[in-house]
Amino acid sequence: MRFSSFTYLVRQGLHSMRANRLMTFASMGVLTVCMVLIGLAYLLGVNVDAIVEYIGEQNESIVYLEDGLSEEQIADIDSQIRATPGVVSVTYVSPEDVLATYSSMLDEYANMYEAFENDNPFSANYRVVIEDISQLEQISDELGQIEGVATVSAPLELSQAFTSIQRVVSYASYGLVAVLAIVSIVVINNTIRITVFARRKEIGIMKLVGATNGFIRFPFFVEGTTSGLISAAIASGIVCGAYYGLCKWYAENPSNFSQMFGGELVPLTSVWYYIVIGFVVLGFVLCGIGTATSIRKHLNV
Repeated sequence: MRFSSFTYLVRQGLHSMRANRLMTFASMGVLTVCMVLIGLAYLLGVNVDAIVEYIGEQNESIVYLEDGLSEEQIADIDSQIRATPGVVSVTYVSPEDVLATYSSMLDEYANMYEAFENDNPFSANYRVVIEDISQLEQISDELGQIEGVATVSAPLELSQAFTSIQRVVSYASYGLVAVLAIVSIVVINNTIRITVFARRKEIGIMKLVGATNGFIRFPFFVEGTTSGLISAAIASGIVCGAYYGLCKWYAENPSNFSQMFGGELVPLTSVWYYIVIGFVVLGFVLCGIGTATSIRKHLNV
């Protein structure tokens, strides 16, 4: 296609947008709303994943050792715990360290050093942090099978609750994105279909004088993709601007509840490019599909 033909077809597509501006604005409005909802679903999923990851990093499983182990046995247990797949942090706590911790906590009520100076009742243990909280039960079972380990204390119910929440939110986000994508395709399809129907005689004449399908289709493709890209720009500004304000407010108004989950949202600098690129691709692809499916039957003259 020559450049002059290309510019002519682009101008025709933009002219059609102005001529049918009410329908164009309506389709852009619906598409923008769909993209905003998709962006909110994405941000919700990202933050839920971040919360689960933070809880997994803060979560500790306590591996209690049997009494009377030698230093060689403790060293062997240490190496086995550290070699367990999924373990990212291991801290050894001796009986003396446990006694010191409880003594500092209860020094106003009793002197635990004097009470247990010669008979320390506490057992040595390891504080273990795993990489993926969803593997907590499996890793706890593996740690419990190490020779010399008495018991393993792990918050399994908490991990299961948060992994279930993460799974539900992920499925809901994917489902919402799919539904909104279908709605967007239908809206763009109907908008372009009306435009095509109003110009069906013009399309017929162009076909009779020898215009190719690509030559006829291109202005409609320009109209659809331009609407999609404008909607993507508007939706990106709304989502990123609103999320920036939410992050700022969240950071300036800390609460005990928010501190439980890390005290901050995923920063905008980590997700804005996913949002913008995703909206641009979404607008381009959805409007391209809507254009192609709307004009096909009118080309059969």
